[in-house]
Amino acid sequence: MEILMVLIIVACGIFSICGAVFNWDWYFNNRKARGVVAIFGRTGARIFYTILGVVIIVMGIVAGVNM
Repeated sequence: MEILMVLIIVACGIFSICGAVFNWDWYFNNRKARGVVAIFGRTGARIFYTILGVVIIVMGIVAGVNM
């Protein structure tokens, strides 16, 4: 069960990075993402979500190693 949770966490990080790299309109027009776009601008939001994705992936890996 724990390995499944780690894989889901890592997949969420990859999804965040993909949304930022491919500049998906539907991703950045989301109700929650619009706030980040309003604060940082579109390019800043892309950088933010890329960093967030990397942090989520690292957290998932660390959780997986510490199981």
